[in-house]
Amino acid sequence: MLSGAGVVGVISDTHGLLRPEALRALERSDLIIHAGDVGKPEIIEALKTLAPVVAVRGNIDKGAWALALPISAVAKAGATAIYVIHDIQQLDVDPVAAGFQIVISGHSHRPARTQRSGILYLNPGSAGPRRFKLPATVARLDLRQSTWAIDFIDLGLAAPH
Repeated sequence: MLSGAGVVGVISDTHGLLRPEALRALERSDLIIHAGDVGKPEIIEALKTLAPVVAVRGNIDKGAWALALPISAVAKAGATAIYVIHDIQQLDVDPVAAGFQIVISGHSHRPARTQRSGILYLNPGSAGPRRFKLPATVARLDLRQSTWAIDFIDLGLAAPH
């Protein structure tokens, strides 16, 4: 939870790989949200050295450590209510009726932002091992201004050969 509005770092689909570039991109976050497919518990611990972390379990997260992660979570950043789930296809609430302003998900490995019915849907993409020709990315969500700023940060990795 974040009492005042601020900067939310958003990461997903690390699949057991937390790159130094991702850690640098998430520095100066007031809150970090990991939208699942963490891969191993050390990733959550490393992120906690930067800021408080809200994390959910993804489809690859198995074992006793992963059972401690919820399937979905709620984060509050000031007056902003954020719903977090790994796979947007498994969204089990009506965000409008539930009073959420933002829904964060992962799973697709594709960075995306859309707006529907006044709700911001944000996927930071994948920060873990490269898949297909998709970039390795994280996102930063700045809630300090009336029009929220979203930056997708390409981790600058060379394309696979």
